[in-house]
Amino acid sequence: MKRRYKLLSLLGGISTAIYLGNASWLAGVPDGEMTLLAHRGVHQTYHRARLDNETCTAARIDSPTHSFIENTIPSIRAALDHGAEIIELDVKLTTDGEIVVFHDATLDCRTDGTGPTHKQDLASLKSLDIGHGYTADNGETYPFRGQFFGAMPTLREVLNAFPDTYFMVNLKHGKASEGQTYLEYIQTIGSENLGLTASEKPASVVRVVHPDMIIQSRQNTKACLKGYVLTGWFGNVPDACHNNFVAVPSNFRHVIWGWPHRFEKRLNAVGSRSMLMGPYAGHGSVGLDEIDQLKLIPENYTGIIFTNKIEVVGPALRD
Repeated sequence: MKRRYKLLSLLGGISTAIYLGNASWLAGVPDGEMTLLAHRGVHQTYHRARLDNETCTAARIDSPTHSFIENTIPSIRAALDHGAEIIELDVKLTTDGEIVVFHDATLDCRTDGTGPTHKQDLASLKSLDIGHGYTADNGETYPFRGQFFGAMPTLREVLNAFPDTYFMVNLKHGKASEGQTYLEYIQTIGSENLGLTASEKPASVVRVVHPDMIIQSRQNTKACLKGYVLTGWFGNVPDACHNNFVAVPSNFRHVIWGWPHRFEKRLNAVGSRSMLMGPYAGHGSVGLDEIDQLKLIPENYTGIIFTNKIEVVGPALRD
């Protein structure tokens, strides 16, 4: 009987130590302030039913409430006006050594062009109407057709237009050689205001030269969260979490040891921040996009809010 009491007492002591060691309310509020990240700037959102990698999202947009489309200089400027401090944008390589800000692997969905984006030169891409394919009514009307000729910017143009803005650049290529091309490009234009989202092969190429850059990949995000859930109870922060914006789906936040303040402090100590997303349901770009979701943001949160609707969320948080 005494042995059982000793065992229970030991287990109780361990549980108490783990609880106190991960209690957010004992950690205090981390330094810094909450930051808003606008995904693709102010853009046309779309419904996600039966969404896969081949879906043309421009052909299923929600009824437009504004005149901006993603990954353009006006959309970035509007996002900053609505309170964004970080902009996530997508880039593709061209055949003549440029990098354009554009999401899709092919031109057929959004533009009046055809074929793989990366097999075009800059002049060809600059000649396109990138608002050509957007429709909210199954092709009955195309509200942006003819309004965005020549509006596909280069990454260089974006950085020149917004020299003080931090950009998370989503490199939409998967080869290590393409990571090398991107690395050489940013070495000519400057990388101090750039983070990178990419698959692991190109990401690893950039990481070697810029070990302190914020670099996300699907692989290191999964490894970070899995490793932290398994080992974070004793304060360990896996290497995959270092120099990262660690995406935390809002429906998974309760399994994060020390959420939110102690977790944030642990991340800050390794050059990282947490990034609160919308509820994960199979698609990684879900943000906090609705007013009623803002109640999910912890009090005194100092991480990053990821949103697809900065024009809604930014003013609501400011007010």
